[in-house]
Amino acid sequence: MGNGESKNKIYIIGAGLAGLTIAREIESKGIFGRVVAFLDDDPAKIGTRLNSIPVLGPLEDVVDLLKSTPANEAIIAMPSATREQLRRIYNTLKKAEFSRIRILPGIPQILDDQPHLIQTREIDPEDLLTRKPVKISLKESLSYVRGKRVLVTGAGGSIGSELCRQLLSGGAERIYLFGHGENSIYEITRELRLLQEEGVGEKVDVVPVIGELQDRDFVFYILKRLNAQVVFHAAAHKHVPMLEANSVEAVKNNVFGTRNVVEASIEAGVSRFVFISTDKAVNPSSVYGASKLLAEEIVLKAGKKGVQYLVVRFGNVLGSRGSIVPLFRRQILKGGPVTLTHPEASRFFMTIPEAVSLVLKAGGVGDGGELYLLDMGKPIKIKDLAEQMIRFYGYEPEKEIKISYTGLRPGEKVVERLWSEEDSPEETAYEKILKLKRARAINGRLNSVLELLKPICFADHNKNAVYRNRRELRKTLRLVIPSLNIPEDEPEY
Repeated sequence: MGNGESKNKIYIIGAGLAGLTIAREIESKGIFGRVVAFLDDDPAKIGTRLNSIPVLGPLEDVVDLLKSTPANEAIIAMPSATREQLRRIYNTLKKAEFSRIRILPGIPQILDDQPHLIQTREIDPEDLLTRKPVKISLKESLSYVRGKRVLVTGAGGSIGSELCRQLLSGGAERIYLFGHGENSIYEITRELRLLQEEGVGEKVDVVPVIGELQDRDFVFYILKRLNAQVVFHAAAHKHVPMLEANSVEAVKNNVFGTRNVVEASIEAGVSRFVFISTDKAVNPSSVYGASKLLAEEIVLKAGKKGVQYLVVRFGNVLGSRGSIVPLFRRQILKGGPVTLTHPEASRFFMTIPEAVSLVLKAGGVGDGGELYLLDMGKPIKIKDLAEQMIRFYGYEPEKEIKISYTGLRPGEKVVERLWSEEDSPEETAYEKILKLKRARAINGRLNSVLELLKPICFADHNKNAVYRNRRELRKTLRLVIPSLNIPEDEPEY
């Protein structure tokens, strides 16, 4: 018996198929420890043995026993558990003083396949904060990528990387991971190959591609060379206050980069194109929101020409890079304060796996030239989210961890919306996916405004006066987006 097996004692919460599968894998590997018991609330299982491992319970009744016979680790193997159940289980395990609590999350991949130990991870606040996600069969919803070559832009980002993970279950011939950051592309490439080694998903070639969407010649070259049939466009600059200070780069990347990949996809014969958009594109006050609205228009215009090019728009996702959940975590772990912009600020929230599974579903059933929304439920007040996170880490809001308010940052709103007052959402045949019947946002002026923006973003010796001029950029955007804010102190450069 190895040191790891003798030292690490593991309880698995959930004596169902998922728990049994994880227990068998731990036993077969032999180096991660020993499963000493299952914990379950099912009276029919309590007192029995599964694979020679005892089943104890109910969970609430064995807390004192767990304290008297301490174990190192608990693994929650209940992928269909509700958020209320997970909160109760987590609080019970905390009382039992486990040094490590992992979870087998309710990710879409597990619906169609057996779970694997590699899919477990440390439990996060977002596991307990949101509603129970909609269940989507990936093998069914991804039938449109089977045998196809699929390209994901922004594959190293939060949404792009999750698209790639879930695409492993779709039977694609090849997945191209396109991105300009070599480290993030390296990381997701290694992760996907490791997942495949451990039996997750189907056999598929994973091909990293380092490149820049703003490089129009390269984008046209690489789309023809790769012969992709399906494109998911997730690449974007996204941090609102940072892009307020780097507004020209926001438009250059998010607008002209999107135009490059759309036009290159059309020329290369890409049959299906799915653009990932944001609620910031609704009556945008920020340059980021304005850039995503223009990008939506580019894709939708292309989709009206007989190809399946469509847009999927949704709000915030929990735990994405640069989002408030990782920020709050760092602030809590250093003792506070947790900083909020406004006491009434609220946002729509969804987990990354749920949002991506719905994007993949919409990508297969959606029509070209249409904009789809993800039904994200009711918005959550940021203050409530902060308080729940503080409690997750074992502290009391205000008493032990203070909450302070900094004021709205440039480009931010108190409340975000998924559609404007002029638009109207319509239900589809698919749960949590809405189709937006929209008023024309740019009113047919897309090409003219792009021509005005071009010399601001790209050097033109005949128009040097406007190159990189931030005020000129905002004035130009305001021609078609009257909601855009122009700060009085906005510098020209």
